[in-house]
Amino acid sequence: EFDRGIRRFGGLLVTSMLVLVIVIFAVNALLDRPIVETLLFAVALGVGLSPELLPAVLSVNLARGAQTMAKRGVLVRRLNAIEDLGSVDVLCTDKTGTLTEGVVRVDGAFDERAAPDDDVLELAALNAALQAGLKNPLDDAILEAHRPRLAGVEKLAEIPYDFVRKRLSVVVADGKRTRIVTKGAFQHVLDACTRGADGALLAGDRRAQLEERFRTWSAAGTRVIAVAVRDVVDGQTSFGRGDERDLSFRGFVTFLDREKTGAREALAALGALGVSVKVITGDAELVARHVASVVGLGAERVLTGKDLDELHDEALWHAAEKTDLFVEVDPNQKERIILALKKMSHVVAFLGDGVNDAPAMHAADTSISVDSAVDVAREAADFVLLEKHLDVIRAGIEEGRKTFANTLKYVLTTMSANLGNMVSMAVASLALPFLPLTAGQILLNNFLSDIPALGIADDNVDPELVAAPRRWSMRFIARFMIEFGLLSSVFDMLTFAGLILLFHAGVELFRTAWFVESLLTELLVALVVRTRRRFYKSRPGRILLGSSLVLVVVAFAIPFLPFADWLGFAPMPLLLSLAVAAIAALYIVAAEALKARFYRD
Repeated sequence: EFDRGIRRFGGLLVTSMLVLVIVIFAVNALLDRPIVETLLFAVALGVGLSPELLPAVLSVNLARGAQTMAKRGVLVRRLNAIEDLGSVDVLCTDKTGTLTEGVVRVDGAFDERAAPDDDVLELAALNAALQAGLKNPLDDAILEAHRPRLAGVEKLAEIPYDFVRKRLSVVVADGKRTRIVTKGAFQHVLDACTRGADGALLAGDRRAQLEERFRTWSAAGTRVIAVAVRDVVDGQTSFGRGDERDLSFRGFVTFLDREKTGAREALAALGALGVSVKVITGDAELVARHVASVVGLGAERVLTGKDLDELHDEALWHAAEKTDLFVEVDPNQKERIILALKKMSHVVAFLGDGVNDAPAMHAADTSISVDSAVDVAREAADFVLLEKHLDVIRAGIEEGRKTFANTLKYVLTTMSANLGNMVSMAVASLALPFLPLTAGQILLNNFLSDIPALGIADDNVDPELVAAPRRWSMRFIARFMIEFGLLSSVFDMLTFAGLILLFHAGVELFRTAWFVESLLTELLVALVVRTRRRFYKSRPGRILLGSSLVLVVVAFAIPFLPFADWLGFAPMPLLLSLAVAAIAALYIVAAEALKARFYRD
């Protein structure tokens, strides 16, 4: 999002510069002005219009933001993403580790009648210990709760986990028999079962009772997986997904993951910042609903993975905006959700830490991971959290908004003041028998006025500029440039009239007085437009304020320096200096009034 905004701003800037340079050169050439001098003047106007310190200001802004975020436990892997994080209005996250503690532990193992059963836990632990895929928190919790008996057990094959079947099987032999041991999401394991542990058919009320027990546990926020087995006929040597059939249901393993302390407060703080939090999880709907309700997240609007499969992309665009919980989803569906939200003009951040999160992380405007995440998730992330907590993300979003606010301050200050001064010089060059400033004086003015701009990176930011997501708006920037640029031009023309009609200034004195006036207005207007408040009610940063005041003194001192005549300047009489100061003061009052009307409209 930030890069797209910069490109749009660059297009606006290049167009404005080309039009200004071509028109001024052509008109002055038609007036038989010296070609070389006219060309230098036109090019200098183009340079004067450009915010040439923008790359430096951006770099300082982003570096400062990265340093501040590091102190808050957020490591920045891509600097430009800081601005994107500030523009985020939708945060998508899994529930584990953000809404919950992320420390999963086994609550119990039960047979199909919900009676404690150690054999069920033994089978689950055998599956977890022998599977060769990526470890996950549930496997770790099972093995922490129980170490299986592996002596004399031989693993013959594995049918690995995938996000469609949502189960994993290992084929083991213990000298007496060969069995397939399967564990996974309750419904997906149950779908592969035809019998109970006693060998009787699993149908009708018996199957319904299992589903009811699952719903009861899930509604209380307990995660549940199922375990099933089947004896393998002698002589079978190859195994695939088709062998996960006619299984005997052995029981349940339940897990607890407590709600994270402070999650409710962090969600409320994100909401106050205009950030909508959406949970995208592979967990069961009832578990996700329970956790969401406990932490105060809306759980009325839910879409399941099955629902997503039935929605066309256009329908999903509208449904995703209105949905709080996406449950039982696979990695491809996560990516579809992110793309749908982006299609509706949202700036989306995604928090993920697993292999299955990588596609969604790449699709998001900005991606976040944690230092304990798998390698592929950390590599895909723009930010890495040292602590997986929503409040850390909230702090990062606030810092991103401060960085964006200071970047926009520089653009608005420079472009509005530069546009006014350059237009004034262009008009004056057509009306006066001489150029109002030489090319060197234009560039010196531009250089001096940009010095305080580096202080904007350290400027204080008013709370209201952080209260809501802000994005690049070319319409807003163009309107700001035109209105404040025209105001600047009005006072420039007032200066021109006073110099010609009242002071009868010659070429050098005219150029000197207007150089000082234009420099003063550019320096002082920065203190006005940096805030939406009355400028005296918002305290600027020390570097910005100090450098601006020093350069105000320098502006009046330049005509009296020993090398001033080399630059084409002449000492100004006291009365003229006071008149220039009065015009600058009046300009600040007018700019303050225009600002109040601009933001009120």
